[in-house]
Amino acid sequence: MRVGVIGAGAIGGTIAALMDRAGHTVEATARGDRLAAIKSGGIHLSGAWGEHVAQIAAGERLTTAPDLALISVKAQDEADAIRANAAALEGVPLVVVQNGLDGLAQAQRLHGGSPTVGAIAFFAADCPAPGHVRVLVPGPLYLGAGDGEPTADAVNAAGVLSSGISAKAVGNFVGCQWTKLVVNQINAMPAITGMSVQATIADSRLCGAVFASMREAIHIGRRQGVAFGSLEGMNPLTLGLLGSAPPAVGRLLLRIMARRLGSEPVLGSTLQSVHRGLPTEIDYLNGAVAERAHALGIEAPVNAAITRLVHEVEGSRRFFAPAEVVQRLG
Repeated sequence: MRVGVIGAGAIGGTIAALMDRAGHTVEATARGDRLAAIKSGGIHLSGAWGEHVAQIAAGERLTTAPDLALISVKAQDEADAIRANAAALEGVPLVVVQNGLDGLAQAQRLHGGSPTVGAIAFFAADCPAPGHVRVLVPGPLYLGAGDGEPTADAVNAAGVLSSGISAKAVGNFVGCQWTKLVVNQINAMPAITGMSVQATIADSRLCGAVFASMREAIHIGRRQGVAFGSLEGMNPLTLGLLGSAPPAVGRLLLRIMARRLGSEPVLGSTLQSVHRGLPTEIDYLNGAVAERAHALGIEAPVNAAITRLVHEVEGSRRFFAPAEVVQRLG
């Protein structure tokens, strides 16, 4: 099949390489040094899913209509990316691989009634160099839409993607998005400190702050009436423990969960954006928790403060020491 991947960063580039390895005809979009590297040498995949060099077509926009398209750009770039590729996407099933809560709904509005489903990438990858993607922690794609049973569009897309990567169509996709939002609370602290995810969780002070931000996210989700979904060991029972555990127990739970990350330093997508000098998705992660809380007439002070700290790092390009973080979070 012809597969189009809009946004060949760490996640999109990994999917593009895996689909090429599975025998599909892949075209991807990228910009700047990444685009130049892909055009000259392809996408070099390494890490947990083995090695492969995907020699694929690439440009700033898709040039042909694929049979299935995926969009994996930062949340703030989604609307522009869909509009830029509208000609190639007309009538094409679209899979939105994105963090946050609003990307799927926005894509459904912009994609003109064509089949559109969301996807949650539960694997960790990075881009050690332009044209290179490295899988640090393996995991599946979860596809769905809404809060009901798996949709036919999600089942069909998962069937295609399963030829190259573990992909599952799930019900209660909204609940799964909220569960991933809780998991993504580990992303902010590396962007604030410049440390890896593992190092921030190993630091009891920073781990306590991450735990507090997770508890806020769980609390706000519950206040909104969300039924949390299950993602690779993160299930309603685990979230219930995180949401009610005292801080010492919560820190222990986080350290146990962090073992899944392995020993290779995981930076998280937010810190990767900081390193590249690009705007982060923090407003769609911790910022989304604070925004949802405000809409309910309550506050999420830890998430709001973390969001401000990430924005300060974006502006100053200076990381905060752990003691500074604790002081600023009060």
